[in-house]
Amino acid sequence: MLRRSLENRDAQTRQLQDAVTNVEKHFGELCQIFAAYVRKTARLRDKADLLVNEINVYASTETPHLKQGLKNFADEFAKLQDYRQAEVERLEAKVVEPLKAYGTIVKMKRDDLKATLTARNREAKQLTQLERTRQRNPSDRHVIVSFEFWFFKVCCKAETELQRATMDATRTTRHLEETIDNFEKQKIKDIKNIFSEFITIEMLFHGKALEVYTAAYQNIQKIDEEEDLEVFRNSLYPPDYSSRLDIVRANSKSPLQRSLSAKCVSGTGQVSTCRLRKDQQADDDDDEELDITEEEN
Repeated sequence: MLRRSLENRDAQTRQLQDAVTNVEKHFGELCQIFAAYVRKTARLRDKADLLVNEINVYASTETPHLKQGLKNFADEFAKLQDYRQAEVERLEAKVVEPLKAYGTIVKMKRDDLKATLTARNREAKQLTQLERTRQRNPSDRHVIVSFEFWFFKVCCKAETELQRATMDATRTTRHLEETIDNFEKQKIKDIKNIFSEFITIEMLFHGKALEVYTAAYQNIQKIDEEEDLEVFRNSLYPPDYSSRLDIVRANSKSPLQRSLSAKCVSGTGQVSTCRLRKDQQADDDDDEELDITEEEN
């Protein structure tokens, strides 16, 4: 009966040990992965800071509307990185650290398991010793009387040690059961809190990110393409470009064209005279052609 009870408690202890081992394994993995997630988020923040700097440098070389739009975008994007920094700090404090703390908690539970196993082993050893003592049976009848007295004394001592070991094992087992029960209860509560905090932190960040990205999008859409294009075109040509172009065109004309142009643009009356002379010259040419035709006939 006692042996069966001992075996049942051993099976219970192994189950509790498996539960602690399971938490130690998976909580360790979760801790490492969440820590890597936080580190990558921090690296993303650093890359975004570099992007903000480059946008500001580039914006300073552009036309006014594009310059202002890019700088406003960079300001909004920089603001987003402040929210990302807060996200990193909260994840570290609310997710990674609680998981990391389970390393110490599991170590304490293993110490409790070790104490329980030590008490169980002592109990099993005392039980084995008592069973062996009871199985001893001398063949020499002359020593039976003295053996019975010695046997009674040894059995009493062994039973006393066994009772003491059993009480110690029972006490440590009960303490372990209470400890593991509290451990399991706290584990479930912590898992709920850790994942709830993770979801809340991510929702807060992405909510702020949506606001910031909306403002950044609006700043980009406000860039006046036509105004900037006009500024760019004006920058290609100096202010006196039109007058210089007229001079170049005038110099490209033939001497006769320049003479006629000069006469034609001298005034309204002169323009009329010029046109009259051109018409008279045309009539004279027609008359000469007519005379030549008559002579041929």
